[in-house]
Amino acid sequence: MKNVILIVGIFFVTFLSADGHLKSEQDVLIALEKYFEARNDNDYETVVSMESKTGTYGTNSDGSFHKPRQVPSVEQWEKFDQGGITNVFYPEAIQLSEGVVLARFYAEGIVTAGGNSSDYRTRVTMNWVKEGGKWVVKSQHYSPANYGGVHQTQAADFED
Repeated sequence: MKNVILIVGIFFVTFLSADGHLKSEQDVLIALEKYFEARNDNDYETVVSMESKTGTYGTNSDGSFHKPRQVPSVEQWEKFDQGGITNVFYPEAIQLSEGVVLARFYAEGIVTAGGNSSDYRTRVTMNWVKEGGKWVVKSQHYSPANYGGVHQTQAADFED
């Protein structure tokens, strides 16, 4: 009977420790916070350093088509600058395979385009990959959440 209790106890402790808190997942959640801090601060050098050197793939929540692969640059980010702020809520991360972590969260904020500001709420999924020993963004997908406006369409959304 003691052995059964011991085995059940070990199983229970193992089950509790396997609750989605791998080091890779924790590291990505830390990187996610740093990434959006840099975006909000218009620190595009940091933003670019946290994106895949081979390019990223994105889809905005405005209903436009998927974006082609973009190799990140400070100039590209300055052009895209929306003059707003994005707050991340309820971030979660799950390791999909060695060196690949999916992060998902809600984002809310204010975006300014063409002199007009609007609130938005969107659901976001991002794939982070281990590249050169650090976690970087490989893809981002934003989808509208059921709340008022979403990403405000701007001319840069439709450029190649």
